[in-house]
Amino acid sequence: MEKNYVSHLECSITGKKYEANKIHGLSDAGRPLLVRYDLQTLKKEVSRDVITNSKIDGLWRYSPLLPVLDPNDRVTLGETITPLIQLNRTVNYSSNDKGVVLVKDEGRLPTGSFKARGLCLAVSMAKQFKLKHLAIPTNGNAGAAMAAYATNAGIKSTVFCPDDTPEINIREIQSLGAETYLVNGLINDCGKIVGEGKEKVGWFDVSTLKEPYRIEGKKTMGLELAEQLNWELPDVIFYPTGGGTGLIGMWKAFLELKELGWINGKLPKMIAVQATGCAPIVKAWENGDEHAPLWENAYTKAAGIRVPIAVGDFLIIRAIRESKGFAMSVSDEEIFEARDRVASNDGCFLCPEGAATMTAYEKALSSKLISKDDKVVLFNCATGLKYPLPEVSNRIDKNNEIDYKTFINYP
Repeated sequence: MEKNYVSHLECSITGKKYEANKIHGLSDAGRPLLVRYDLQTLKKEVSRDVITNSKIDGLWRYSPLLPVLDPNDRVTLGETITPLIQLNRTVNYSSNDKGVVLVKDEGRLPTGSFKARGLCLAVSMAKQFKLKHLAIPTNGNAGAAMAAYATNAGIKSTVFCPDDTPEINIREIQSLGAETYLVNGLINDCGKIVGEGKEKVGWFDVSTLKEPYRIEGKKTMGLELAEQLNWELPDVIFYPTGGGTGLIGMWKAFLELKELGWINGKLPKMIAVQATGCAPIVKAWENGDEHAPLWENAYTKAAGIRVPIAVGDFLIIRAIRESKGFAMSVSDEEIFEARDRVASNDGCFLCPEGAATMTAYEKALSSKLISKDDKVVLFNCATGLKYPLPEVSNRIDKNNEIDYKTFINYP
């Protein structure tokens, strides 16, 4: 068994400490619990060279900064280090511009999304605690990831989806072994069912931030990004924000790396990107508030960021403020235009949520909130193949004469 550096868990709003290696949901204050590590001891005993020289290709290479005690409890589906793809044609920079725009393509992970990171850790901890039944509300990708990892671990899973969740996601979840239900409401309505079922059914609630370990999985995005960039972080990170686990987790990772002395230079500005039809964090940010009330009648085709209310709203806003970042919203029309443009220009197929970061980047640049001298990372949270795509209308009748000039003049 490898040495584990977890010291305790901590309420994110009161600071109250909770014993590690016990089953926890929310704190007594009803807020997310954060895993804390003995970083001073870790700093003395583990160097970043241990990470750099690891032969593990994926998030488990960061095990000194993860909570799983026994390597035998690590549930894996072949996680990999996701690539950084430079956008050369969509982004029109001159030779005088010092910046670069990189897409971190999380669609290369198991089940095709970054949700694999959080659910990999959550299910691994469920295996460690010998839990028998997990339940989750989802807009699609989190449910698929939990179903896959739970099935691999031999743990029963139940998933609740809004009834307008993309069909491919619903079928994927069911195919991966989860009991799958459609609900005539939004993700918060699904979450209410999961919450009420804890005592009535006995399942464990794996909702966003209602258990402590999905953050630790999402944290590996930040650890991995730092390692990929030779331990020098970018100037700006644009992140599609629904429940916010990834943004919170990455900021937690950067603070831990800074305390360990493993990163050089300043920390990046964290930019939360939402859709105009569901932008509670943006509204709270613009109003100077710490919490974001329920967004009524939430709507966006970018299903992954259609989260009307987030239990960790204050943690998202805290990370934005501490990083000197900001929050902004973009329209569905802008999202899908950016998706198609990046795909046709750079061959990088963004999901709608990932495309939201592209159009947000362009708006921030035109508003001079960032500059062309900044190193920018956009997070593409899933493969674009999991979403409805434009139809192909060009047809050829093999029985008629073919006009080959058509192919020469094709735009």
